[in-house]
Amino acid sequence: MRKTISLLAVGALSISLLAGCGSGENASGKQGDKIKIEFFHHKREGMETFDKLIEKFEKENPTIDVEQVSPPEPSTIIRTRVSKNDVPDIIAVGGDMTYKDLSEAGVFTDVTKDANLDKVQPAYIQMLKDISGQEKVYAIPFATNAVGVIYNKAIFAELGLEIPKTWDEFIAVAEKIQQAGQVPFYHTYKDAWTTLPSFNALAANTHGDDFYSELNKGKVLAGDRYKEAAEKMVQLSKYGHKNQQGVAYNDGNTAFANGKSAMYLQGIWAIPEIKKANPDIELGVFPFPATNNAGEIKVISGVDLLFGIAASSKHPKEAKKFVEFLLEEENSKQYIQEQNAFSALNGVTQDDPSVADLKESFEKGALTDFPDHYIPTGVAPDKTLQTLVLEAKVDAFLDKIQKDWEKVENRK
Repeated sequence: MRKTISLLAVGALSISLLAGCGSGENASGKQGDKIKIEFFHHKREGMETFDKLIEKFEKENPTIDVEQVSPPEPSTIIRTRVSKNDVPDIIAVGGDMTYKDLSEAGVFTDVTKDANLDKVQPAYIQMLKDISGQEKVYAIPFATNAVGVIYNKAIFAELGLEIPKTWDEFIAVAEKIQQAGQVPFYHTYKDAWTTLPSFNALAANTHGDDFYSELNKGKVLAGDRYKEAAEKMVQLSKYGHKNQQGVAYNDGNTAFANGKSAMYLQGIWAIPEIKKANPDIELGVFPFPATNNAGEIKVISGVDLLFGIAASSKHPKEAKKFVEFLLEEENSKQYIQEQNAFSALNGVTQDDPSVADLKESFEKGALTDFPDHYIPTGVAPDKTLQTLVLEAKVDAFLDKIQKDWEKVENRK
């Protein structure tokens, strides 16, 4: 998922589930002769696509009504609802701490032996195991995403720029754009989470291959290993526009769509919104050149959307039927095409030319998961990064994230 938000502790979820087991009502039920199931997800930008898929499903299954729910701050909402024993039939979140916490709290049905997992690329199943720290799997990965550098092809052509392959080339391109009187990057720091795409790309490629194995041993290395990423975040902020702290994500999508910057440091999930603002824009996405080791750079790609069926659902058969419908090749293809996403399913490819420059990384497996997916709830790296790009105090950032992380680890 593209947002990381500090939320309720998993312990509260477990207690409330145990206390309320079997006693609460969720939003699903019967309406006349129809069975109503609730489909809760975090992809607000995908609601129109799901509207079409739900309409198709309901025509094929006239006895089932699917209610789509996608609120702002979905991680907060789903945790609150779980604490009240008001659990949707289907919960679709990302492969992140929300998935981990809900899995540990017993919210999902165990799908470890579900035949539908055979449709999923093994790497994404392993990501869920790595995130949760469990061998069991509690949801079906559906869509994946990627972080790259979205660029305006017309501006690149106008200035005679080539796609940079290394960090030094990246900064050189930013310098040329700035010298030409244009804005290299459009930053949207008013929304703290928008610091995360750049940070994820930088941290994953610089924090060392043993970062997570050391974390599993109880060693938090953020204060040391995040230094290069933090320094580069500060450097990138120098190539933005004025009032970077005053612009939000939606405004940034529109501004980039209208040619206000040559590049946009975001995930591919932003592309549909950019194209809505300007259907004629010529854009592409190249791998984030996080280091000077071009051959070793990995694209950040994680499970952006997974489907978990609530263990407490009163209509598990109907819920599973809808999930299996979404997993069908034609329907999953429609989703990734309209949302410019990649698929977690075998044989479902993304052929949009705007992301063609990322295909090589996917084909050769030069991929790694989102680092913030492993940062525990309570650390809030987005807020700390927001302060970093405002104040440019690298040591203060490193000290805070290290101490915050250690506090959470010490409470375990």
